[in-house]
Amino acid sequence: MASSTKRPRPGASDRDSDAADATPEAAAADAQDATGAPATTTAQDATTAPGATTAVTVPTARSAGAAAPAPAPVRHVRVAVIGSGFGGIGAGVRLRRAGITDFVILERADSVGGTWRDNSYPGCACDVPSHLYSFSFAPNPDWPRSFSGQPDIRAYLEKVTDVFGIRPHLRFNAEVTEARWEADHACWRITTTAGEWTADAVVSAAGPLADPQIPDLPGLDAFPGKVFHSSRWDHDYDLAGQRVAMVGTGASAAQIIPSIQPRVGRLTVFQRTPAWVLPRRDREITEIEKWLHGRLPVTAKLRRGTLFALRELQVDAFVRRPGLLKVVQQLAERHLAQGVADPALRARLTPDYRIGCKRILLSNTYYPALAAANTEVVASGLREVRGSTLVAADGSEREVDAIVFGTGFHVTDMPIGERVFGVGGTSLAEEWKDGMEALRGSTVRGFPNLFFVIGPNTGLGNSSMILMIESQLNYLIDALTTLGSIGATAMQPTERAQRHWNLELQHRMDRTVWTTGGCRSWYLDPNGRNTVLWPGSTTAFRRATRKVDLAEYELIMRAAPAAPGPAAAAEEALV
Repeated sequence: MASSTKRPRPGASDRDSDAADATPEAAAADAQDATGAPATTTAQDATTAPGATTAVTVPTARSAGAAAPAPAPVRHVRVAVIGSGFGGIGAGVRLRRAGITDFVILERADSVGGTWRDNSYPGCACDVPSHLYSFSFAPNPDWPRSFSGQPDIRAYLEKVTDVFGIRPHLRFNAEVTEARWEADHACWRITTTAGEWTADAVVSAAGPLADPQIPDLPGLDAFPGKVFHSSRWDHDYDLAGQRVAMVGTGASAAQIIPSIQPRVGRLTVFQRTPAWVLPRRDREITEIEKWLHGRLPVTAKLRRGTLFALRELQVDAFVRRPGLLKVVQQLAERHLAQGVADPALRARLTPDYRIGCKRILLSNTYYPALAAANTEVVASGLREVRGSTLVAADGSEREVDAIVFGTGFHVTDMPIGERVFGVGGTSLAEEWKDGMEALRGSTVRGFPNLFFVIGPNTGLGNSSMILMIESQLNYLIDALTTLGSIGATAMQPTERAQRHWNLELQHRMDRTVWTTGGCRSWYLDPNGRNTVLWPGSTTAFRRATRKVDLAEYELIMRAAPAAPGPAAAAEEALV
């Protein structure tokens, strides 16, 4: 017998959900659901917990004489959010503020934080000023430094989760293994390690910096020492006195190297491509400043506005006139000369591409750590592993005890794509086999009511991603409220709208420093297209995502319910 899921009646308001949320039975059901234990909710329950609406048991076949197994509940929600980093928590806040309380946030780990939970390596910090790297609706007057570290950012996200009442909607240890569009019911069926849900809409806030990428090196499996990625740091392993190899010289490596160099016995850095590095203007935020920002919020707004404006002014150099970056490159060259006295090492650390083509690093301690007596920079990538011997691409060999990979993430081939199946059962990975693309970085044709936070071409090279996240959340909320107001069930971009948006976007990308700067970066997919960054200002993106243009969408309208026959009416009377 086919299973069915009870769904909210057409026209039911979110106020109804709020009323249900307030009941003791709902609180008990939610507390049970949050632990991952099987819920006992049945189709006859009149009340439901936040994000865990009425469940219908799915019957299963059983052998004669065998006891019936516990039925698996399938819960229906209006919105299912994947991930609880800045994007997922922000989505939860905005949904609640829009009066949408019937949602869950599915998190594969056991706490919130996303990349700021996963990346706990020594020295981990943000390279965007704290007062700009925070939600506009949740200013934090107590940031300890102008560039705050990972523990403070993670604590901020925990606080936002509590202050805005998001915790009842969280489902931890619920990794999404599949999300499949069911056209017959016009909803998504989401399978997780903690059970199944169905949802009218899915918000993918898994983020591009979620799944580490480790190169497939010959012999790596047989390495006798310790191996881990920067985003999966093993804090139980003591690096003191060890011979350590750092593979990669990106943003994470630039923070790790100065943090571990004084403790390790020998540090070997495998550098495939050097990075441009600028000074980091970091300092402690004084108690007076914190007091002012707390007592006079307008001072915090002024500070944030100034930081925002300075970064908006930089955009033109990155996206239209890369020649303007010459002055910045001269500053980076001077910083290198001051940090590295050895001309041979300085030559190995000097990039041969224009600054800005790859991510610009900020550090005052990176160059001194590379110039230290116990550090060696190998100007070559890692080719293979032979026992405890690492063989570089230039053929040179190094003996090490531990390998730390700072080799980035699956960005242009996001793993979530292999788990999401749209119209006709086509996976998102298959749809994107020739490169990621979306309409306004938010929606994809063939995947109705799937909304992205930090989708294709929404990344930044010079400012705060929180600004882009909030813009996409504006778009999400407008889409959901528009669907409700016009009586539609779902929406997907037209082929023409999505194609036009991306052709124009890639045309603008042609003159950016990321394309013309003479480098190969993680911004580019295997076809050489930049499917990661936004070729414009955050203000321009905010304008582009302020409202949903229905002319760019195909709508799936809600079917009118058929009038019940006499038998159905009699059955309803018995329920």
